[in-house]
Amino acid sequence: MTVQDIRSFNRFYTNVIGALDYGRHLYAPYTLTESRVLYELAHTPRADIADLRTELTLDAGYLSRILTRFERDGLIERSTSQRDPRRRTITLTPAGREAAALLEERSQSSIGALLSTVPPADRPRLTEAMHTIRTLLADHRPASPRTDKADKHVTLRDPLPGDLGWIVQRNAALYAAEYGWSADYEGLVARIVADFAEDHDPHLERVWIAELDGRPVGAVMCVRDEAPGAARLRLLLVEPDARGAGIGDRLVQACVDFARGVGYRDLVLWTNDVLTAARRIYQRKGFVLLAEKPHRSFGADLVGQDWRLSLHGE
Repeated sequence: MTVQDIRSFNRFYTNVIGALDYGRHLYAPYTLTESRVLYELAHTPRADIADLRTELTLDAGYLSRILTRFERDGLIERSTSQRDPRRRTITLTPAGREAAALLEERSQSSIGALLSTVPPADRPRLTEAMHTIRTLLADHRPASPRTDKADKHVTLRDPLPGDLGWIVQRNAALYAAEYGWSADYEGLVARIVADFAEDHDPHLERVWIAELDGRPVGAVMCVRDEAPGAARLRLLLVEPDARGAGIGDRLVQACVDFARGVGYRDLVLWTNDVLTAARRIYQRKGFVLLAEKPHRSFGADLVGQDWRLSLHGE
């Protein structure tokens, strides 16, 4: 493969995907970069400006001008970061969420139209080819001067085709390897994921996939609970080689911010006492242990725990 091969593929792909086709008003009235910023804000309810700049690799002045326009148009609100008073965070207003939703709808429609031209029998090949490109380029990316996990590029995104299956597979494999859990746990995870895939409200329920240098390394779900006004955090997962980079913390925070942002009163979860790392994250976020109960599940003797976080300080 030569440099020209890659450049030729880039020209072909950007033409096919319509990334440069403003004639179809895919991003109007925003530029492509402004649309990227809106997308990131829509998927990170309380974005730190410094983190946003790093995430999108944007010049500070350029990002500042974009945010100023958004503020002038009533799309965002700025506030002091809860984590660090010296930093500022950005939150989308209702008008901002509406604008982001419109851009997302246009993008989904555009990609759907493109995918409809591919015969169903060929779509698995297309998915595998895309996965291969991402994996190979990520695996052979030059290492940065610093190699500690905290410096690696972590992003949170919506699931792509195949990601929900990945959640089932990795949960089953990791918990079998680390705790000896049986296939019963895989069955439980498969039912949870299938229920979400078949019937969920995208305005009230979300899944996040954490990517580290282009590969999925974590996930979490936020779904409606049976209790009125409550959401449930489910299936928090971080790959062993990605732990220590704060990925679990970011996933849980995304779930908390989303649940609070869409109006849930409480965020609840069920876990087991052996999952100590996850429990520490929940405690840091303010979850309170409500109850414990011994049980035998997944081929092991466990102690189940119910946790709750009040999203409005009650």
